[in-house]
Amino acid sequence: MKYDLCIYEDDKAIQFYPLTLTRPVHELRCGMLSLSRKMIRRFPGHRIRYFVRRDMAEVLVDTRIDANASPSPESGAVFINSRFILQEDLPDVFDRSVTFHVDGVCVGGYLKKADLKRLQFGADDLFSEETFAGLPAFPVKGILLSYPWDLVHLNAEQIRDDFDFVGRGGQILGKLYQNVTLLAQENIHIGIDAMLYPGVVIDGEAGPVYISEGAKVMANAVIEGPAFIGKDTTIKIGAKIYGGTTIGDVCKVGGEVEGSILHGFANKQHEGFLGHAYLGEWTNLGADTNNSDLKNNYKSVRVYINNEMVDSGSMFVGLFMGDHSKTGINTMFNTGTVVGTCCNVFGAGYPPKHIPSFTWGGGEGSEKYQIEKALETARAVMQRRKQEMTPAQEALLRKIYQAATDTNEKSK
Repeated sequence: MKYDLCIYEDDKAIQFYPLTLTRPVHELRCGMLSLSRKMIRRFPGHRIRYFVRRDMAEVLVDTRIDANASPSPESGAVFINSRFILQEDLPDVFDRSVTFHVDGVCVGGYLKKADLKRLQFGADDLFSEETFAGLPAFPVKGILLSYPWDLVHLNAEQIRDDFDFVGRGGQILGKLYQNVTLLAQENIHIGIDAMLYPGVVIDGEAGPVYISEGAKVMANAVIEGPAFIGKDTTIKIGAKIYGGTTIGDVCKVGGEVEGSILHGFANKQHEGFLGHAYLGEWTNLGADTNNSDLKNNYKSVRVYINNEMVDSGSMFVGLFMGDHSKTGINTMFNTGTVVGTCCNVFGAGYPPKHIPSFTWGGGEGSEKYQIEKALETARAVMQRRKQEMTPAQEALLRKIYQAATDTNEKSK
């Protein structure tokens, strides 16, 4: 009998700000797949349940996912933290309830059906790992993520792992025009209806390159592996896509991109550098927008997370931008800049390293982006891609706006 797989958020979800303002942790991308899809692939045929923050549960209902519903398995349930990347298959059967540990840290557990009464929840409906208190430890292999830059720094490795799992290397199913160059073709997958125009170079020598169905790579673009290009995405003329880059579905990307993740429905069509960054959905970078990802003194980059500056422990940290945020032409971002949801950043000079949600302006001053105008723009952008904002998504954006307004008033 198969057990339920329950993927849960914990109180560290807010550490992935601003990306988790509008989505649960399990929807974040790393490699070719979301964190949940990485987990689910190891549990084929098992029923999947999600435990998320209250606001996220309301959004998931619109995608026909009934989150925070108690498991009702025939034989027990496995619980795994959504920010954990499991790197091994678990046993099909457990003879007792256990807690999963990595280096002494709890990342989940298994409860026999009789022990499901141990389930505990805390503030904001968050699943509590106190559920597993006192249970024997069962060591598992994997990586526990803590901050958004962890996704970026692991991306190259995860593209390789996901490519190996999918197992489609060497399949060239799309249309290649003359003078397209494929290096290490066994490390390249080109999906059905993808189109590669003259002068394109796909370099799989340093890592795999996966180009999804319907993608278009325009003339003289270069893509270096490991890299992932999502469905119906366009890589613009002469683009330079370096290794460690994931570009999700329905994006338009030009210029220079290195070691970055574009979640999906994101635009960076023009010249400019994006490095060691993560862009949320419905973002747009104006022409010649650039971000720094390395300090001139080569010191570790500090990043604003959850009302404090956190030392990333890394020299290479770029831009983290929440959903529906945009930049004007020639915008430049300092190393480790964080931009909230629904921001419109423009103007001369460097803007602050933390730009709160619903900010209108930049380095020369800013004001609050009015909620109705922001929603009007967001709806228009989504409709251009044949998507509609759901009532739950709108309600969530209104809550983010109110929280940003309250925080600003308290800081005055």
